[in-house]
Amino acid sequence: MLNEEFIDLLKHLIRAPSVVGAEHSFFRVLQRELEERGAKVTWYEGVLVAQGSEPFSTMFSAHIDRHGLVCTGPNEFQYAAFVSANRTDLLNNSVSEQLMTKVTERFNQENVYAYEPWSGGYRGKGVIRNGYICEYRNNLIFEVEGLEGVVAGTPVAFEDTLSRNGNRLEGQLDNVISAAALVHLFSQGFTGTAFFTAQEEAGKSWRYLLEWFRRFGGTTNRLFVVDTSPFPDIESADQQLLVLREKDANASFNPESTALLEQLCEEVGFSYLYKNRYVEAENEKLVAAGQSPSSLGSTELGRIISASNGLVDGTTLQIPTTGYHTMHESASLASVNAFLLLLQAVAKLR
Repeated sequence: MLNEEFIDLLKHLIRAPSVVGAEHSFFRVLQRELEERGAKVTWYEGVLVAQGSEPFSTMFSAHIDRHGLVCTGPNEFQYAAFVSANRTDLLNNSVSEQLMTKVTERFNQENVYAYEPWSGGYRGKGVIRNGYICEYRNNLIFEVEGLEGVVAGTPVAFEDTLSRNGNRLEGQLDNVISAAALVHLFSQGFTGTAFFTAQEEAGKSWRYLLEWFRRFGGTTNRLFVVDTSPFPDIESADQQLLVLREKDANASFNPESTALLEQLCEEVGFSYLYKNRYVEAENEKLVAAGQSPSSLGSTELGRIISASNGLVDGTTLQIPTTGYHTMHESASLASVNAFLLLLQAVAKLR
């Protein structure tokens, strides 16, 4: 049975905008929720740090940015992740870019609203009428009806809500569901540290996190990064409750931390899958069919392990989802419940 307090928290957080590159207002929402649960909260550039009485006992991290748009000129809106990443051209040479070129119609007819990035103040609503790749700028452009008066630099969030569809939760879950889980941990007596990072979807979050560890990190910086993990359909997502990884395209993860997650899954009977093994198996089929293999993916953890020269290590725990980077991303109630219980086990709360 999924914890109703967690569901209420997730419903609240998913309604608060957090477009990549304009996350300040969401940090304010998180700060209040965390401090109400007894956490000591500190802001740094690009990362909100919440700590209990034993900050180095267990450390979790979740990125809090979500996809949206940003106004870049009179009645002109671009995909915020590209703007935040300072990308000026679509080279089509990475998995994420290949994905982005497919989303031009994914958000048609979606309701959106503009907000003031620091306070979260409402600036009006609109609806996406069209999305296309501009032949001159070679970038994603969106036509939005109803926000003609919005000025350049204003973030535009998708009108997001949480819904239950049978035995699944549905909404733009990546990655507010993980952020809600870490806030919820403090309700249960968590005494470690939780990091909430900005601009992961633009590939920048690891830099903010690494800066914190360079300033304040101890000798044992084992980090558990929590996130969602996309699958092509419900059937494949429901083959397992949880997703683990041994590595990504950037680095190998800490084997002891990964083995701990596997051990805990085995002890309580949670089914799990290693995403890197899954991708490698799928790639064998693609190569055999004469197609190009997919990337293992680039994660926040892999980037920070690769760049930290041994200062930071760890592993990931992910929720299998469908509908990647849409307003209808979904996860099974059973997976979310297993995710919450495993976080508690890692933190030694039960």
